[in-house]
Formats: sequence, C-alpha cells, structure tokens
Amino acid sequence: MTEAADQYDLLSIGAHPDDIEVGTGGVLIDLAERNYRCGIVIMTQGEMGTGGNAEVRAREVREAAAIIGVDVIKIFDWGDTRLTDSYEKRLQVATIIRATRPRIILAPYPHVGHGRRQSHPDHVAAGIITNNAVGLAALKKVDLPGDPHLVERVFHYFLPPGVMPNFVVDITPHFDRWIEALSAHQSQFLNPEKSKDYIETLTAMARSFGLQARCQYGQGFYAVEPVIVGDIMSLAVPDSH
Repeated sequence: MTEAADQYDLLSIGAHPDDIEVGTGGVLIDLAERNYRCGIVIMTQGEMGTGGNAEVRAREVREAAAIIGVDVIKIFDWGDTRLTDSYEKRLQVATIIRATRPRIILAPYPHVGHGRRQSHPDHVAAGIITNNAVGLAALKKVDLPGDPHLVERVFHYFLPPGVMPNFVVDITPHFDRWIEALSAHQSQFLNPEKSKDYIETLTAMARSFGLQARCQYGQGFYAVEPVIVGDIMSLAVPDSH
C-alpha cells in the first residue's frame, strides 16, 4: 500500500474494499481529472463477503484505484462484520489524517437508519471512527506523530433510508469510468454465483440521486454543517442532461 508522505486534498474512508467506489468513486474520478490528490483508507479486508477473500479483494482495490486515479493509503484488518469503534482505531486513523493533511474527508453516515433496510453496522462504525479520529487529529496534546491538522469538512455517503442527501455531485461525465472501477471488484459485482445484478442496482442508485438533483447520474452526500455558498446563482442548475 502507498505510504502517505505529503499532503492530499481529500481522503475517502470506507469499511469494506468496495465501499469507496460505490459511494464516492465518481467524485474521486472527477477530482483526479482536475489534478486533485486523493487517497483511500479501508478499515476491513472484506473477508466475509460472499465472493473472494482478503487477498483477492486487496488486488481488486488496487485495480479499481488505478482506474479511478487515487492512492491506496491503508487497508486495515479490523474485522469484516466485527468493526467497532475504539480509541486505538481512532488514533491510527488520526495518524493517517495528520500525515496526509486532507481538506475534506468522505466517510459513511455514522448513524443507523429506520425501516426495513438498516445501515450496515460496519458502515456506521466506520463513520463513527472517522468522526472521532478527525477530532483527535486536531488536538495538540494527543500523543500522535506529526503536527495537529484540522480537516475542513467531513461529508457522509451511504445514507440510510429516511436520510436525504443535502447535496449531489454530478458524475454523468465519469459514469462509464465509474462502472469500470466498480467492475474491477469482480468477486462482488460480476460473480456468477450471485443472482443479483449489482452493477444494474448501483446504476439505478446513481440515477436516483441524479433525478433528485436534475442530472443524469449523481452521488449523494450529507453535510452535517451547512455548506457555504459564495454565489447563490451557482445553485440554479439548468436541465441540461
């Protein structure tokens, strides 16, 4: 895995080897094309997935990252289906934050939703660990290497039922490349042993976000704090797709 050596613009953090591509891949492709430096951090090896194993899934992560144009900073082995928040995990993620010094972090929504489809416990835990690590990374008295770093914004993906995105990023120009990155996770999304067409499902999800924001394909995020807008007229999006 890539060792963090200097500053990144954005980190995307996920619980499982394909989470980042599913929830943020189109956004990362857009940023890479505009010469922003992005890295990814994964908290488990995805060993409990129906297809593949830890070795296969790590290879798929590297293949997808190459397609997207991001660096794989770290894949932790914190237990697929057993991920829980702890002070030690917070410190390890905070160390990465200090080393990479991102302005923005993307992480799973840190609360469980309501209804039949509950949020995956690992996703919720990943969001909680990330939020806590962001706080520790900024504290001067925490015993961590590197200088304190204040992340400017944390935005959440993998929104549970009942939680609407409060902004959507248009990924329409990058849709084909996003699908290519998803397809790199063959053990999960192109596995003939699975009856569900995951690529079709994820396409429908992107289309749903796009419909909400009046674009063709989008990825949705939740900002806990209000997003600052300099020019309110920039929010008037024409029906161009």
